[in-house]
Amino acid sequence: MANTMRLPAEWERQSAIQLTWPHAGTDWKDYLDSINATYVEMAKAITDNELLIVVSPDTETVKDMLYASLTDVQKRNIRFHQCETNDTWARDHGFITLTDGNACKLLDFRFNGWGEKFAYEKDNAINRSLYAAGICRGEYTDLDGFVLEGGSIESDGKGTIFTTTGCLMAPHRNQPLTKQQIEDKLKSCLNAERILWIDHGHLEGDDTDGHIDTLVRTAPDDTLVYVGCDDREDCHFADLLLMEEQLKTFRTADGKPYRLLRLPMPDAIYDDGDRLPATYANFVIMNNAVIYPIYAQPENDERARQVLATAFPNHKLIGIDSLTVVRQHGSLHCCTMQYPEGTV
Repeated sequence: MANTMRLPAEWERQSAIQLTWPHAGTDWKDYLDSINATYVEMAKAITDNELLIVVSPDTETVKDMLYASLTDVQKRNIRFHQCETNDTWARDHGFITLTDGNACKLLDFRFNGWGEKFAYEKDNAINRSLYAAGICRGEYTDLDGFVLEGGSIESDGKGTIFTTTGCLMAPHRNQPLTKQQIEDKLKSCLNAERILWIDHGHLEGDDTDGHIDTLVRTAPDDTLVYVGCDDREDCHFADLLLMEEQLKTFRTADGKPYRLLRLPMPDAIYDDGDRLPATYANFVIMNNAVIYPIYAQPENDERARQVLATAFPNHKLIGIDSLTVVRQHGSLHCCTMQYPEGTV
């Protein structure tokens, strides 16, 4: 019997989105109130559209915080799960879920702190804990022998996976595997037909070695939404231009060029003199809505909204201030992981 499992596109119907909540034992401790406020805003937007899974070592404290801000309808859309965590980046430690429209396959890849840069053992165990608690339904597949972060791949839902050479070939991920061996592994695990590798693009301050969800995202109608840079003096200008030129060479599975939509680059944001990897590409697609990062830059924020409105004309657009979350070198998409319909 043919294997019809596939990695759905993010804009397909979802059961739920996971947030792994910040706490005082994480790097958020110095501005915990501010990041909690950001997460509450995300929780409001998510629970207006679908279920929310909240993972935390202290679910009672998070529940009190959320229940003080949410409506009764929103509260009923939350599932709490208590377990120990190192950090909050659900995109990278969460299940990557395949579906055939009837059944789901929960792929539990190894998360190792983006190449052993940070502590990860607790986060790498979250999926097993969620599954044991019955939060997620489907065929559990242990892939702890292969490192893969959700932020490093994009799917068009039709058998094409996009990724970046910089991340998947970075040290301490899957050496000594070659690029071809990694591609074969991705095709096998994700039941994909082809892998398109992006060889350019990296944001200053990015700890992930170039996750694709900071640079290029898939959208309906064979669309790629990507970050561009107009400032020739910006350190990103040359590399993002090369990335743009490569995207122009990509073809769909039936040989057509992709529809390309170019997002602006936020004006540079710094923390203690270090540039932060601010990007508008790190948006979250939900049922009927898109959450996108804003950076108190009205002109750029509006330009980004207009591009996303073109990519997702049937979705409500919700801008959420991301000036706090970017201080830990991520943004809204990095904080979330979606589960396809039928999983939760």
